[in-house]
Amino acid sequence: MRTDLFDFDLPQENIALRPANPRDAARLLVVRPGEGVEDRIVKDLPSLLEPGDQLVVNDTKVIAAQLSGRRLGGVVEPRINATLIKRLDGSRWQALVKPARKLTTGDVVRFGTDGRVCLLGNLDATVEAKGEAGEITLLFDFAGPVLDQAVAELGAPPLPPYIASKRTPDERDTSDYQTMFAAHEGAVAAPTAGLHFTPELEEALKLRGVGINRVTLHVGAGTFLPVKVDDIADHRMHAEWGTISAQTASALNAAKARGGRIVAVGSTSLRLLESAADEDGTIRPFADETAIFISPGYRFRAVDIMMTNFHLPRSTLFMLVSALCGLETMQAAYAHAIANGYRFYSYGDACLLFRGNPRS
Repeated sequence: MRTDLFDFDLPQENIALRPANPRDAARLLVVRPGEGVEDRIVKDLPSLLEPGDQLVVNDTKVIAAQLSGRRLGGVVEPRINATLIKRLDGSRWQALVKPARKLTTGDVVRFGTDGRVCLLGNLDATVEAKGEAGEITLLFDFAGPVLDQAVAELGAPPLPPYIASKRTPDERDTSDYQTMFAAHEGAVAAPTAGLHFTPELEEALKLRGVGINRVTLHVGAGTFLPVKVDDIADHRMHAEWGTISAQTASALNAAKARGGRIVAVGSTSLRLLESAADEDGTIRPFADETAIFISPGYRFRAVDIMMTNFHLPRSTLFMLVSALCGLETMQAAYAHAIANGYRFYSYGDACLLFRGNPRS
């Protein structure tokens, strides 16, 4: 399919720069293919689900992956901004760096800012390799928990470029850009559908008889990238590490057998569930990387309903929701959302999408 089929115009005023307060006060667009759309709020979620349905949330935790520093040596020591995107081992990270052209293999970058020095001293990293796609391998002087502590102290939340380009990240983002389920560090982007949940909403869902299940997928920076090829068949999906425990897989399979529906909270939960599902929809325990790319024509195995935010034009995420509900349905839903002032992207509103094709 042509990538331009997934393009649309989004007014800048529809891009959210702060989340709703409280979080579950965000708007919720309900999309049922063939039945049109319905305007609700996130707090209404329990009434939109049935007893026995099972929510699946991503409990990854965003690390302070945005580092700022300078290249050491030479007459000029240029400023360097790095976003950690994938841990390779105890002391090595793959990173996206700006300006990458200022670095060559063997260069040393010292991270830190004036007036804010890591308790352990300066955080230095050597450029070990430069990849074809612009990624750089950084070998840090520290390793393991010591490196984690240094990154946590010197780094900042890696806000998406469509927010960071409009305002300076601040202390509010440290909590705003983290879900209430966050437990396992490793993400460099938030699973943003989970940002809408509050303890009060969680309790209301439980009282409704809706289960809440946790899986882990460490979201990578590739989630921000648009598809640049003309045909989506030529797109190479980024890989992310995820886990589904045997206990969670068993609970979800048992609920499905009783007629409960699987409700993925976010594209990360959905991609992980579909990666772990057999042809017959049975969900298996999972601990591996997944690079699954879901686009129109995909046959869903595990997920019946999805709660997600509103996504970028020409993105793999808009392709995913179009696979779930149909491209024309999602084009109409997004047009309705834009016309009615819904807030888009990471801090924006949400939609609840019911699958258009029945489980087979």
